[in-house]
Amino acid sequence: MNALLTRLGVSPEIQAFFNIGGELLFHYGDTREHYGEGFHKIPTTKNLWVAGNEAAHEVIVSYSAMELIAFITINRSRYANLEQLAFIAIGNQLLKDQVDWIRQTYPKRRFTLLFGKDELGHLTDIKLAAGIQNTAIHIYYIRQSGQVTIDRKGKLIIFEYGQVSLNSYKRAFHIRGRIRTRKPTKSLTFLDQLKYEAEQ
Repeated sequence: MNALLTRLGVSPEIQAFFNIGGELLFHYGDTREHYGEGFHKIPTTKNLWVAGNEAAHEVIVSYSAMELIAFITINRSRYANLEQLAFIAIGNQLLKDQVDWIRQTYPKRRFTLLFGKDELGHLTDIKLAAGIQNTAIHIYYIRQSGQVTIDRKGKLIIFEYGQVSLNSYKRAFHIRGRIRTRKPTKSLTFLDQLKYEAEQ
């Protein structure tokens, strides 16, 4: 059990599931994520942090282990059985090798993506979803207008600033699939929301 997580409202069950010890260090193979009072160091790496069941029905992906822990703490009532879940943290930057590994390791699964409510989070959702479906896309940001152009198989669609999301991308390109996003209701990230709620 970790005292900081306990103060944030993370249950003993969730801490045990993620094998949390005294220090909040999450290993990505070549580097690690570190969380503590007043700091959160998230690595940029080609590797991943993975927890849960490789045979899981649903795979939940985010940029950090702490965001995943915050998400499941806030949404525990939605998931009857933690053993049916796998969790993956990518670090600060999504890389093609990471996407390929996720697609090959977890074929035909349901995916939930947690990448924040800002523009970068929405674009990461789209890039990862396209990669899971093994579809190459190109995303261009037009600084002057703030518009985002997405090129998928030669078809170009322009999205206005603040209007791009996985849902709008899927609608625009007529895409179906078992990939969805979840966004926090009160904050930019689930970890921010968890910290806010712990202070109330």
